[in-house]
Amino acid sequence: MQFVESFFALIGDFTWGWALIPFLVVIGIFFTVVTGFVQFRFFLRMFRVLSSKNQSGDPNAISAREALLLSVGGRVGGGNIAGVAVAITLGGPGAVFWMWAIALVGMATSLIECSLAQLYKRSAGDGTYHGGPARSILYGLGRQYQWLAILYAVCLIASFALGFNAFQGNTVAGAVEESLGIGRLWTGIALTIVTGIIIFGGIHRIAKVADVIVPIMAIGYIAMALIIILLNFTEIPAVLYTIVANAFGFEEAVGGGMGAAIAQGLRRGLFSNEAGLGSAPNVAATAEVRHPVSQGITQSFSVFIDTMIICTCTAMVILMGDVYSPGAEGVDGIVLTQQSLVSHLGEWTSYFLALAILLFAFSSIIYNYYLGENALSSMTENAAAPQILRVVVMGVVFLGATAPNATSVFFFSDPLMGVLALVNLLALMMLFPTAKRILDDFKGQLRDGIARPVLDPDKFADLDLDRTAWTGKAPD
Repeated sequence: MQFVESFFALIGDFTWGWALIPFLVVIGIFFTVVTGFVQFRFFLRMFRVLSSKNQSGDPNAISAREALLLSVGGRVGGGNIAGVAVAITLGGPGAVFWMWAIALVGMATSLIECSLAQLYKRSAGDGTYHGGPARSILYGLGRQYQWLAILYAVCLIASFALGFNAFQGNTVAGAVEESLGIGRLWTGIALTIVTGIIIFGGIHRIAKVADVIVPIMAIGYIAMALIIILLNFTEIPAVLYTIVANAFGFEEAVGGGMGAAIAQGLRRGLFSNEAGLGSAPNVAATAEVRHPVSQGITQSFSVFIDTMIICTCTAMVILMGDVYSPGAEGVDGIVLTQQSLVSHLGEWTSYFLALAILLFAFSSIIYNYYLGENALSSMTENAAAPQILRVVVMGVVFLGATAPNATSVFFFSDPLMGVLALVNLLALMMLFPTAKRILDDFKGQLRDGIARPVLDPDKFADLDLDRTAWTGKAPD
């Protein structure tokens, strides 16, 4: 067992230690420059998805808005609340600036990976679609790369569907026990039952639940943060100056100075928004849209919401309060965020935060499960496989909720997420010429006065596309 743990620790050191983060940054900058800063050119277009509806008329189809909210529900979680606090504690206020920077370049990466997932999606025959990096590899690179698709799928199931869901179950149970005094066993039973009801309903029910939960939790948390920002409006210039000054080493808040700020900002930002990690494309592919790039733009907006809005809200709450003290020890993570909220608005906010964490974690559970189901379906079409996975995920959630120490069993989660991210980035670089083609097609239609571009599969006859997914006609 010690050998196994050491092996995965070595993988973690290789991926998260030095290989992955520079790779993500370089690729994000490359995509940004080569595409002509596409995430900024289409920024205003991103907001259209908030009012989008089901375009096909099929009640089972997933709209672009539902796919966006499911993606936001998965991206938004502890990283936006506790992760930001950890970044500020270890890297100083300047870490926030580098979180913003990695999000802005990550928006381009997310646009590319999600556009490709849409392009190579396959119809499930019931009005829904399956897609993601595994299928992009299979149908974009060819069957000779099937081993790479399987490696990706196995890593995704092990890390997200199993490991991270154990941690999320633990987070929910811990928050409920701390704030409401309800035992972990009862929380575990209730959480497992509700999770089962939702995931056994498939992607359609998962998307509908996310369509309700995510706006409630996100709008509620943002509203509370905005109240605090407005109450401390005069401090905004000073806080922004502190963030920028610390980011470039003009003012050192912690040991390590600028280096610590960059390291923590990039790491926590990537963990939070998941751009380039290969998870969000699985959800992006489920949507019924006219053109793959439309969904790429939508998922780019998801990165913006996660980091530029929600993470910024947490940062402002902390930096505008009097709880945070540069270099101080003992108050960090969720405790720092919680105490900062209490210092601004009173004790009731600790209960609100507990509820927000519960909703964030629960939305992540159903998101993580779907990632696993989608990856599994790329390896086998056996009808029993997803049923088995659902039962296993319910067991993992219950185990994580009721036995806190059991989460140590899933020590392999972070290293395997690093592997799947490297696989995804490798595939993105190999498929980038194709992504550039569909992006140019999208831009060309806009230049020709077509407000809502439609993919014509005849223009891409050399690609292995599902003609039932792309008819070349706009949905009614």
